[in-house]
Amino acid sequence: MIRRLVPSAYRPVLANRVFRRLFLGFGVSYLGDGMSFVAVAWLAIELAPQGAQGLWVGGAVAAYTLPGVAGALLLGRRLRGVPAKRLLMADSVVRGVFIGVVPPAWFAGVLTPPLYVALLAVSSLLHAWGSAGKYTLIAELLPEEQRLAANTLVSSLNFSATIAGPALAGVLVTYASSALVLGLDALTYVFLAVLVVRTRLPESGRVSAVDQAAARGGLALLRARPELLGLLTLTWFFNFLYGPVEVALPLHVTDDLHAPGTLLGLYWMLFGVGAVLGSLAVGALRQLPLWPVTVTIVIAWGLTLLPFGLDAPTPLTVVCFTLGGVIYGPFVALSMTLLQAKSPPQHLSVMLAANNAVLLTASPLGTALGGPLTTTLGPATTLGTSGLTTVALGTSACVLLATRRGWR
Repeated sequence: MIRRLVPSAYRPVLANRVFRRLFLGFGVSYLGDGMSFVAVAWLAIELAPQGAQGLWVGGAVAAYTLPGVAGALLLGRRLRGVPAKRLLMADSVVRGVFIGVVPPAWFAGVLTPPLYVALLAVSSLLHAWGSAGKYTLIAELLPEEQRLAANTLVSSLNFSATIAGPALAGVLVTYASSALVLGLDALTYVFLAVLVVRTRLPESGRVSAVDQAAARGGLALLRARPELLGLLTLTWFFNFLYGPVEVALPLHVTDDLHAPGTLLGLYWMLFGVGAVLGSLAVGALRQLPLWPVTVTIVIAWGLTLLPFGLDAPTPLTVVCFTLGGVIYGPFVALSMTLLQAKSPPQHLSVMLAANNAVLLTASPLGTALGGPLTTTLGPATTLGTSGLTTVALGTSACVLLATRRGWR
């Protein structure tokens, strides 16, 4: 009976015992990340001195992600030949150990903002490689015709964790401790590492990571195609302008609204619900012209942030942020579909690798900018400014598309 409820495309994937075990591990670690989405910023607020909270929140959130870009670039020569299983294990161990130091340091009273940021930075150093190992393992485990279904399951699991994780973290940071939440996140990575060790996985596979030379070749191919270079530029700035939201929203809850962590958890939980619903609508959106829909998403997401800057009532901003999740959710799938449609098939993997390498820098840099921006403008104004600038970005892209007769 249960088997009949599962769509046929997913049945052979879920029939793979090794994939099912990995899927469980990914789900647990995604839940931990979803909780940390709230806890990282909240603990930074608690540690930072008055008047410098925006800077330390921006630094903490950026440290949780940005060093992964540095690790991808600086460790490429050493790690690009390492089997996917070992990459995933190494990232899980480093993540679990260094995030796991935060709770005892907090309870011992020795956790300072610089130490906190340093621990987060080291914990994320291998995270880009861990993600590469994760998707390489999927490709090694499953035949080509099953990979799309597997990737869809994993990405849907990630979106689902953004629903449950922030909601659970909102309760825990309010009634327990934000440091405790980070301790739980560390345990989820320990669980994933143990599961990977105890599971027989390919030590070397049919799919290898694209090295730096291939990535440089992909960038040359992108530069030679103005439409794809334009898509990369639009996506980079879209992700960059999203970055300050992760800093400004928790400070908006604490400083502007003087509300508990449960409200921040509610914001992100409903955003995740909206993103899941938006992702499920991708099938319908594919019937529409991809460029116009992609640009419309950019403009519409910016519009959902404007009420924050206009001091709208909290229930209205909650509704707008939920709608923003619906809008934001399909963007990655649509932009990837557009890239796939416009790339030469023989160069697709190299161009995707180069595209993703560039995009890795966007959101963390935007998050790092969010700290001083929030300190200068205030949280609500930063959210509104991010929205207004995003609307301007989408409008500019719309004008360029119309000029090049890109609308179909």
